[in-house]
Amino acid sequence: MSPYNAPLHDIAFALRHIAGLDELAKIPAWSEIGLDHTEDLLAEAGRLATEVIAPTNRMGDQTGSMLDDNGDVVTPEGFRQAYQQLIGGGWTAVSADPEHGGAGFPLVVDVAIQEMVTSANMAFSLCPMLSQSAIGTLSAHGSHEQKHRWLPSLISGTWTGTMLLTEPQAGSDVGALTTRAEPQADGTYRLWGQKIFITWGEHDMADNIVHCVLARTPDAPIGTRGISLFIVPKLLVDDSGALGERNAIRCIGLEHKVGIHASPTCVMELDGAVGELVGEEHEGMPQMFTMMNKARLLVGLEGLAMAERAYQQAVAFAAERRQGRRPDTEPGAQAPINQHPDVRRMLLDMRARSEAMRGLLYLNAAAADQAARHPDPIHRQQARHRAELLTPVSKAWCTDQGVEVASMGIQVHGGMGFVEETGAAQHWRDSRIAPIYEGTNGIQAIDLVARKLPMDNGAPLAALLEEMTGLDKNLDQAVGAIAEATRWLEEHPGDDALAGATPFLQMLGLTVGGWIMARAWGTAGGLEATEPEHADFWRAKQLSSRFYLDQILPTAPALLPAVTSGASALGKLSS
Repeated sequence: MSPYNAPLHDIAFALRHIAGLDELAKIPAWSEIGLDHTEDLLAEAGRLATEVIAPTNRMGDQTGSMLDDNGDVVTPEGFRQAYQQLIGGGWTAVSADPEHGGAGFPLVVDVAIQEMVTSANMAFSLCPMLSQSAIGTLSAHGSHEQKHRWLPSLISGTWTGTMLLTEPQAGSDVGALTTRAEPQADGTYRLWGQKIFITWGEHDMADNIVHCVLARTPDAPIGTRGISLFIVPKLLVDDSGALGERNAIRCIGLEHKVGIHASPTCVMELDGAVGELVGEEHEGMPQMFTMMNKARLLVGLEGLAMAERAYQQAVAFAAERRQGRRPDTEPGAQAPINQHPDVRRMLLDMRARSEAMRGLLYLNAAAADQAARHPDPIHRQQARHRAELLTPVSKAWCTDQGVEVASMGIQVHGGMGFVEETGAAQHWRDSRIAPIYEGTNGIQAIDLVARKLPMDNGAPLAALLEEMTGLDKNLDQAVGAIAEATRWLEEHPGDDALAGATPFLQMLGLTVGGWIMARAWGTAGGLEATEPEHADFWRAKQLSSRFYLDQILPTAPALLPAVTSGASALGKLSS
């Protein structure tokens, strides 16, 4: 497996020229934080990702995390040391609230850093990523006392967080969960049940693990209305914050997975575990969506991260691998395969899709930042709608693209891509989970069509389409197809609209990607003349942008018939 090098120039370009970091710097909350030094921060994070975390990736895949005879999970060699360097540098606290030990940077800066950590080792990155969701949930819904008890250690990374949602009979259908929580005289609850597919539910990298658990209280209504959220720590914590005895929650098994072998995917058993209620009883669903929405953006980031890693490896392999001849190849010699047009096409396709993904994800994060901190309430509302509209697209489109790009990386390797020796297959295996967890991509498409398009009578999408118009003829055609598809979906609610939800999400993802690349094309063209010292970078940026606009974006309007075919086109499948 080739080494990983953090793409600092590409990240800086997306932050400045696509996500609008300079505009965020004008917001009072961040005007004094030093965003003009962001590139220095990114360089140091890139060094950590490249030199410390990335070398653990291959060994982690080969050995995996293991459950010992005592019920403890042992992580692969080097993971604990890398994690200590991660938290020692404060990298888990970048965007967290300074009141509880965070650095207070915008989310989009944190996302850029997490991209590099995830590319370096996706399985490793899932541990701090799950903590981010727990931090966001407790910050939004926890009591004053809970915030002070749990957040400082979660933000510092000395403790990690998880989400315990899924049960054997309750996957996407959260309302079917049966884990029960019974109130105690001291105000705590005791929880019984079993949870499955719990990422980093048990491990040896942190002093404690704080589980966010969905459960039902006695006499709770059936379905999602009866769900409550609880904090259930691995080790109990007293009023002073000191760790106490082991709680009655444990890992009873690890799943053997296609990829992310080093990430322990746990079966967790609660046998009278002590828990604290978050908020009020039966408020678990909105609290869960706070967890899920941030996690969905960060899972979308996994698609980009794996695409970038697969692209870098494919570029390195194609420069070294010699096969066949070109007209100018010396007699008796073979040409590097990166000289063959079809291989160059695949490499450029991989790069262009990765750049479009990066722009979308950073735009989404920047919209969330504007929604949280912009001083104008009208602007905050508009930004919130933009973030909500883009979140299912970020999660689903980027993870689908990540799988496609990783698969293309195997193709560049030819037969050597299909054997484990090169490591190319690991990127595909690791990426393949991302379209499934944190809400399958089909659920993201349903959310987009059924909930996000009707927001504010369709104003958020209309504003986005207007903003994307007039930059490129292929982009205008794609925008027109989106507008037509949207009208059809509005006129055909129910199963007909749901049958077209996935192709519609793909259309929108491709089109927003085209908008990003059209902007990149124009910006890079202007900067080539003013920054000649970076001329090669600007020319490469124009090349990948033009490729996307001319060869990838035209597939968006072609999806219109799939969107508008209706449910009858699916027929009835016999058993």
